[in-house]
Amino acid sequence: MNIVIAASEAFPFCKTGGLADVAGALTQDFSRAKGCKVILFLPHYRSVKNASSLKSMPGSFFIPVGSRLEPARLSYLRWGNALVFFINSPKYFDRTELYCRNGKDYPDNDERFIFYSRAVLEACKFVGLRPDIIHAHDWQAGLIAAYLNTVYKTDAFFTRTRSMFTIHNIAFQGFYPRDSFVKAGFFEADFTQDKFEYWGGISYLKTGIVFADKVNTVSPNYANELLSGKNSFGMEGVLRGRKEDFKGIVNGIDIDVWDPQSDTMLAMGYDDQSLKGKTVCKAALQNELGLEVDENIPLVGMVSRLAYQKGTDIAASIIEKFTDRAQFAIEGRGERAGEEAFKRLSYLHAHAVSYRNEVDEELAHKIYGASDMFLMPSRFEPCGLSQMIAMRYGTVPIVSKVGGLLDTVNGFGGADGAKATGFFIDRLDSGGLVTALERALAVYKQKSVWRSIVKNAMAADFSWEKSSSVYLDCFKEIVGRGAKW
Repeated sequence: MNIVIAASEAFPFCKTGGLADVAGALTQDFSRAKGCKVILFLPHYRSVKNASSLKSMPGSFFIPVGSRLEPARLSYLRWGNALVFFINSPKYFDRTELYCRNGKDYPDNDERFIFYSRAVLEACKFVGLRPDIIHAHDWQAGLIAAYLNTVYKTDAFFTRTRSMFTIHNIAFQGFYPRDSFVKAGFFEADFTQDKFEYWGGISYLKTGIVFADKVNTVSPNYANELLSGKNSFGMEGVLRGRKEDFKGIVNGIDIDVWDPQSDTMLAMGYDDQSLKGKTVCKAALQNELGLEVDENIPLVGMVSRLAYQKGTDIAASIIEKFTDRAQFAIEGRGERAGEEAFKRLSYLHAHAVSYRNEVDEELAHKIYGASDMFLMPSRFEPCGLSQMIAMRYGTVPIVSKVGGLLDTVNGFGGADGAKATGFFIDRLDSGGLVTALERALAVYKQKSVWRSIVKNAMAADFSWEKSSSVYLDCFKEIVGRGAKW
């Protein structure tokens, strides 16, 4: 089976969030499956890593955007058993950041991802790969399925090509005015409510939902929330129209990248049989961040985009209540108010609070490895990777009861914590978060119970093996028009 993965970012090449981790991990897992040939298409951003090892393909091809033809070139590298092609367009992708500048979206993002979506299809023809399935991710690739079913419908090259569309976060919908629909080159007759039209314009996310053969999101509970209208940002009606072709498939994590035993970014490796290395990691991070070095003080970690969705404003509002009995190691960038709040806390309580206004992969590994607890008070969370990474590192998550957090964490119910892997925030406000953190700190003092929770968390299987096999079964069903999922 020829599988094309279309994503606007993928780790380790370019990343702003969890989408990159998922796209990269799936590429590798699919490529290890028997009988699968996998190609990943990415924009060639200025910040792409490994750029010096890329090989350029001779020649170029052209992509219609409005009344213009924009040139595209390809470069590539082999990544394990997969091929990664980078779509080169200095006009659209040679920029300092992937989607925005100084926190504001690029004004031509509509054109950038019209170009990217159509370039994926033209690049398939350019390299001579006939896809059986194109797996498109999020709004940036949402137009691909529509192109297959409209503009390219009579193109013999794609006769057998089917599509699957994955929603990573429905809050980001790629909504643009009607002019963007025209630029994309779709047929005027299709600008109807049941197809492209959305509140007088076009939503690239809605387009993907409507036109893909199958649609999924990244956890079963989040799928149920979206269908019910909870945190669906107005898309529940569109999704209900595809209810029979929509499901949740929980994400995984790359257990080779996130492995506390072999993680070279940690001061010392460890596993669930011996946590001595975790104690060493904690002391090393406390020292690095200027916190008091004391293994008995609980260290609470946060690695997050600072945004309303993530509930980081709630976290910032309660930390001061705990600076006499806990430490906080926080990394992340985002909304200015959140950044200023954490800067203030770290200034006033330097002995107990460290805040780094950055996105640093190495520091993130250190926080996961060193912390005793991980705070994640999300208002909505499609799946979440941080809580799974934290558990893999024996760092007990404190999470809200939303989306994939409910699918992946077993909340502490009292007694000996026999099955618990974390703590739930029962009411998502400052009072509810205080109560949850108070409870976790109380259990932390019960060393045997805490050790049981830590071991449960580290034993949980969050590898991609199960989830990627579900995706592959879906692909086979779509291509073969077999039984429904």
